[in-house]
Amino acid sequence: MLKFIFKRLLNGLGILFGVVTLIFILFNIIPGDPARMVLGQRADSTSIAVVRKDLGLDKPIIQQYLKYINDLSFVSVFNTKDNQSFFYYDKKIYSASYSLLKLGKKHQLIFKAPYLRRSFQNQRNVSYIIKSAFPATFILALVSIVFASLIGIGLGIIAALKHNKWIDKLILIMTSFGMSLPSFFAAILIAWLFAFILGKYTGLNLTGNLYEIDDMGNGVHLMLRNLILPALTLGIRPISVFSQLTRNSLLDVLSQDYIRTARAKGLSETRVIWNHALRNALNPVITSISGWFASMMAGVIFVEYIFGWQGLGYAMVYAVQNFDLPVVMGTVLVISVIFIVVNILADISYSLLDPRVKLN
Repeated sequence: MLKFIFKRLLNGLGILFGVVTLIFILFNIIPGDPARMVLGQRADSTSIAVVRKDLGLDKPIIQQYLKYINDLSFVSVFNTKDNQSFFYYDKKIYSASYSLLKLGKKHQLIFKAPYLRRSFQNQRNVSYIIKSAFPATFILALVSIVFASLIGIGLGIIAALKHNKWIDKLILIMTSFGMSLPSFFAAILIAWLFAFILGKYTGLNLTGNLYEIDDMGNGVHLMLRNLILPALTLGIRPISVFSQLTRNSLLDVLSQDYIRTARAKGLSETRVIWNHALRNALNPVITSISGWFASMMAGVIFVEYIFGWQGLGYAMVYAVQNFDLPVVMGTVLVISVIFIVVNILADISYSLLDPRVKLN
């Protein structure tokens, strides 16, 4: 198990290195001057030169790339003397780090949290912006995936047990429609129907966040009802996928010899389904659940924007609109890490659900 985890972590680091490199290349070939974005279009050339030097944009592209890697790395080189050095950090970053090794008179090897740099718009650390937005996205994705898993697996079991009957065909039609429905269109449709047309009956808001400030100045209130519509929207497509995967996998397992043997021994149908068939049938479903959860963390951009849910997707849209490249780059990196971690956890869960699966 430990060998497998270590191997997957190394593979994940390799993938993450490729993602970091690709992100750096893509965002450095985009036209536009970040220094002018920071200062505004009326900034003079002297001020622009100062900001470009502060951001390290006056150095060759290869040095900018190495500095970017150094910023993101847990183990980094830090210059304690010269604030214009190639390996210079904000003093707040250095004060929160641990010195590992001295490299001459000025440089140190330090252990620190990854530095995602500062926003062009408000000069706040990108890590702070992501930290503030991440909980809302995580809660939305978690509620959506739990809702989709329970409903989807339940519908799949019903469809498999009622194979070729009217309810099986009805579920197949509904799930086929659900898979073909884009999330952004579903978000607009659901918001219009349940919050605008039926709003006086449902009591649901067209837009809203998890926490809202009271108009009368009575503090911040938890608004769980604002979670219903975006979670429903995100859950439509995975419900369809989980339902069909569960149905097909369960039908395949029920045709196996060991299921016939279990029935021949006199076990009840309920025990055969729950203790023998379903456990083995859930492996492909779990694969899909893990992938969809990671996709939800990455694909909530339009849903969050339409419903005004202030998570990572909302922050990314705002950053793209304002050409705030550090925020966009930081959110993409965080989403990549989530993909890697979720996939590793999914692989480990296979062996726990099915002893026949060996981790190599």
